[in-house]
Amino acid sequence: MHPTIFQFGPIRLASYGLMVFLAFAFGVWLGMKRARKAGIDPGKVMDLTMWILVSSLVGARLAYVLFHLDEFQGRWLDVISPFQSDGTIGIAGLVILGGVILAVPVSYWYLKRHNIPFLKMADVMAPSLAFGIAIGRIGCFLNGCCFGLPTDLPWGVIFPENCYAGSVFPRQHIHPTQLYAIVFNSLLGVILLLRSPRRRFNGELFYLLFLLYGPYRMLIETIRYYRPSMVLFNTGGFHFTISMLISIMITIVAAVLLLRGYKSAGGGLDKG
Repeated sequence: MHPTIFQFGPIRLASYGLMVFLAFAFGVWLGMKRARKAGIDPGKVMDLTMWILVSSLVGARLAYVLFHLDEFQGRWLDVISPFQSDGTIGIAGLVILGGVILAVPVSYWYLKRHNIPFLKMADVMAPSLAFGIAIGRIGCFLNGCCFGLPTDLPWGVIFPENCYAGSVFPRQHIHPTQLYAIVFNSLLGVILLLRSPRRRFNGELFYLLFLLYGPYRMLIETIRYYRPSMVLFNTGGFHFTISMLISIMITIVAAVLLLRGYKSAGGGLDKG
């Protein structure tokens, strides 16, 4: 586990931040390559990604802060300032689903402004999103965050006690939920790439992404650790989180839109 790649005084390069950067870099490269094949100006992918980068970071940060208000009591400037009150430089604490929720409407606004069909571009970028999440979770594993509950399974991981996971479950084997996410989202990206040449309507890959991601996220939530502030309610030892609620919503919406798309497309193939 390596939460910090290197540190020079108060300036440090966090592994999580590095992986987020690599995730966007790979996403841009793949998106530009796919955009060219779809007849979309690859330069628009670069511009769109910049908007996605900013909006997703803002959304992910706001979602984290919203459910960790106690953490920022008396130091609200730390919510947005890269110069933290404890002397460190950088912003830690992001929720991926919060970033996605804000990035989607921002992307729609940008594409509409430039007369680019939203669903066509969404299909272009869908594999990038899947692979991007996978790469980002590498940073979570190195950082010791987004971890699972104790387990007796042979692949359970013991995290050092100087990280969040190790401090919550010292010297205990826990589910490496970050590694589960890496594997699942990588496979999801491959599935979307394989389906791409045979898609039947604009938006199919985009809807398929969320249709498959939603149930997976619901399942992983049952073995993932959460602070009480992230849990909506407990019943019989089962914790229902805000991420579960979002996952249910996106799964239902994606299923409806996907079925409606197939019905409208009929037996045809829409490559437009």
